[in-house]
Amino acid sequence: MERKDALTIGIAGGSGSGKTTFANKIIQYFGGDVATLNHDYYYKPFADLPLEERKKQNFDHPDAFDTDLLISDLLRLKKGEDIRRPVYSYTEFTRLPETVLVKAAPVIVVDGILIFENPKLRDLFDIKVYVDTDSDVRLVRRLMRDVKERGRSLESVFNQYLTTVKPMHETFVEPSKRYADVIVPEGGFNAVALDMVIDRIRAQIAKR
Repeated sequence: MERKDALTIGIAGGSGSGKTTFANKIIQYFGGDVATLNHDYYYKPFADLPLEERKKQNFDHPDAFDTDLLISDLLRLKKGEDIRRPVYSYTEFTRLPETVLVKAAPVIVVDGILIFENPKLRDLFDIKVYVDTDSDVRLVRRLMRDVKERGRSLESVFNQYLTTVKPMHETFVEPSKRYADVIVPEGGFNAVALDMVIDRIRAQIAKR
């Protein structure tokens, strides 16, 4: 029997929208049948810049990502090949020397704020989900994450939000919503939408 390419689901949405929570609940449901990638793994290393200059980069702009490498890795996974994906340090603001093995699986889930912005990447997704969450909620979630998990100060988080996160969301992320097959309010906390997407994934797998 001819092997089918892996079913690929893209989950996009603004920073703090709940897209990773949504992705994780899909992963929990399908277990070992899922390979996962996050666009954040593919930040450019900016290795030629000192730390203070790396911190000043606009990490919410498409140019901050090595999307060509993500596309290459995703194509290999879709064909059934294992990959080694990059590891990014949020404290050093660069890519680390080590990599992580991602084994090929029947279902691939990719999440990120800008995965629908790039046409070549967008066209690789069989199902495109956009998680749509109020900006105030997204800001609070980002604040809690960056302070607790990434060691950022309140001032730096607010400054980054106002100077890059918010304008880049309005310029690139929000307009990409029109490419979604499904728009989900409130991300992983929307049980009805989650069940609908899981049912659709199951139906797509059955057709293969």
